[in-house]
Amino acid sequence: MTIELKNYSHIIWDWNGTLLDDAWLCVDVMNGMLSERGLPLKTVEEYQELFDFPVKDYYAKLGYNFDEESFDKVGMEFILRHNMRQAETLLYPEVNEVLKRISAYGLSQNILSAREQNELISETQALKVFSYFDRICGLEDHYAHGKTDAGIKLVNEIGAEKDKILFIGDTRHDAEVAAKLEIDCILIPNGHHSEYRLSQLGLPIIHSLSDLIKTL
Repeated sequence: MTIELKNYSHIIWDWNGTLLDDAWLCVDVMNGMLSERGLPLKTVEEYQELFDFPVKDYYAKLGYNFDEESFDKVGMEFILRHNMRQAETLLYPEVNEVLKRISAYGLSQNILSAREQNELISETQALKVFSYFDRICGLEDHYAHGKTDAGIKLVNEIGAEKDKILFIGDTRHDAEVAAKLEIDCILIPNGHHSEYRLSQLGLPIIHSLSDLIKTL
């Protein structure tokens, strides 16, 4: 199955792991928390096999005992530590050129993310890509339960035929959301899920955002 950008009028981007290179930071922050609790540390490769939505299930796989401390507590601890180091993360090297070329071609670009809305806006502004997006849609809290409902709202706001909307993400959850929204999806195994996990879905996979430009 081949997908070409020129066949669409609207792109929906995932943020973390798709445009923002941040999986390494998530692993580093989490390993600090795991170490303090005497739980096994994880490599980036192990993380890519374990991470999933809802995030609470991922925490349980790591060994957190919610009878001893609540998910709300450990989830907020991760967010606070992560946010203290957020400025260390950068966009993937080709992102600015890709966004610029797609915008120049006339496609609308949007973000659908499990990141909290205000933080998402601040990050896109700090990294100087805010102006490329017509709509930026995050979640109302920090706990990353999933983004299907936000996706439904975003697609309704876009108001286009669904076959003209393409979702680009890096996780199985992105594929699940795209399926529920009834829109096409491309996956990039550079972020939070491994290529092996993504390849099982039978969707198009690209290994570089620059490959998208070749289809315009």
